Amino acid sequence: MDHDPDERAPASPAETLRLIEAGRAAAQRDFQPDPRLTYGPWGVAWLVGFGLLFLRFGPDGRVLLAMPELLPLLVLYVLLVAAFVISGSAGMRAGRHVRGVSSIQGLRYGVSWAAAFAGVVVIASRFADLLPDAEASLLWSGLSVAVVGVLYIAGAATWQSREMFTLGVWITLVNIGGFLAGPGWHSLAISLAGGGGMLTAGFVEWLRWRRGQC
Repeated sequence: MDHDPDERAPASPAETLRLIEAGRAAAQRDFQPDPRLTYGPWGVAWLVGFGLLFLRFGPDGRVLLAMPELLPLLVLYVLLVAAFVISGSAGMRAGRHVRGVSSIQGLRYGVSWAAAFAGVVVIASRFADLLPDAEASLLWSGLSVAVVGVLYIAGAATWQSREMFTLGVWITLVNIGGFLAGPGWHSLAISLAGGGGMLTAGFVEWLRWRRGQC
């Protein structure tokens, strides 16, 4: 009786190992989103959005590139919403296969982001009116970026990710340095070092993720 060649047992231990690795790679594709979609949109949003803020509201109130005052904020918010949709959709597609403890961890981690930014809105709104415009903007951006850095560090503890921990520490250090430098300089730091750090992290993670598929 003839047998389908695809139903034959592996010819060697090496072939068995290859099949196991192929299955592991397929599982990785299903459960882990493409890092370019996780980090890339946020990196672009920070790079472009905060870059425009620096050009319009530079150090000491200098206008380095003439543009309407609302344009940098509008671009930043639009890009942030787009980043949320893109990365969120990628995460949901990967998470649809996840059940049990990992699913609960992901849900609670997502809630922590919403809770943290709700706190930022309440605190910044309370004190922003008491500050000059430049300092109020620094308060908003400094608190928001601080939340991102800390939650990446917390996420690294949850998911045991060394790369996420490194990115969280980097964002935190960049935020502190930019905040101490003052208005204008903070936007430049977050644009180049923060957004650039996210893009770099996404590329490095993508290379590792891609090798896992090969």
